[in-house]
Amino acid sequence: MRIKSLFLATIWSIGTLALGQLAFVAPVQARTTSNTAAVAVGSQYDTTHVYVASADVDPFVTSFLATFGGQSTKQVVATVTPTPSSTTSQLLQTPVGTVSLFGFKTGIPYPFGAERTGYLVTDMDTAITAARAAGADVIVSPFPDPIGRDAVIQWPGGVNMQLYWHTTPPAYAAFQTVPENRVYISPDRAATFIRSFVAFSHGKIASDDAHAPGIEIGRPNDTYRRIRIESTFGKMTVHVTDGHLPYPYGRELTGYEVTHLGDTLSKAKASGAKVLVEPYSSAGRDAALVQFPGGYIAEIHAVGGK
Repeated sequence: MRIKSLFLATIWSIGTLALGQLAFVAPVQARTTSNTAAVAVGSQYDTTHVYVASADVDPFVTSFLATFGGQSTKQVVATVTPTPSSTTSQLLQTPVGTVSLFGFKTGIPYPFGAERTGYLVTDMDTAITAARAAGADVIVSPFPDPIGRDAVIQWPGGVNMQLYWHTTPPAYAAFQTVPENRVYISPDRAATFIRSFVAFSHGKIASDDAHAPGIEIGRPNDTYRRIRIESTFGKMTVHVTDGHLPYPYGRELTGYEVTHLGDTLSKAKASGAKVLVEPYSSAGRDAALVQFPGGYIAEIHAVGGK
């Protein structure tokens, strides 16, 4: 489900993972074709969905904005599900990514809370048709909200996303750096997931490394398969793993690119966030994992060792 202010709203071919001595898989094609309609609007309209306890809403907002800059829309209390519920809702807009923030005052209706992102689409019915044609399940059929329509879809491998549409199209500034949707998936479903999502997003495989450094998933003595996808929706990094992941890897939903990692981590710690994985260098970037008040875990990285 998309979290928003009522006023502004709110990974063809890959197979098994190359961790250690696991089977080699032929590289994915650099580009794929799609017969589905293109429905993406832009990466600045794609939000990470964050759910925290009501008491953690304000501390999370303070820490997240102090870390990345930006601003929040006005907080409102609303029903943003097709069944009765109540939550605070606001949009945190920063130069490096957007968060749709929920602080539910009631129980969270199933299956809401499991979707990782909200993607703005040009037309909901066309998007639903395209998603189904690409292999997604519609697990929450389209329903109206005060400013448009919403739905939740699930990709092969159990990756849930929300689609949303506004009656009045929003106009948000482009990001300074585009965040990455970080997906962890099994070798059994990786090929199908990639084929499906690339077809739906009209995206391309930007890179496919069958022997990416295992330090990126907390296993410095191993390698694994990492695929990066780019589309109008934004960036996605797909981690194909055997599921033997040390905490907190696999818990982070989004990777944020910043100019200076050290400076950003200092701001995060000063505002109440915890560094769960200290900075490390791999494949041209320095990265760390941080937990914000309320439990939200994020990857933060700088390109070129900054």
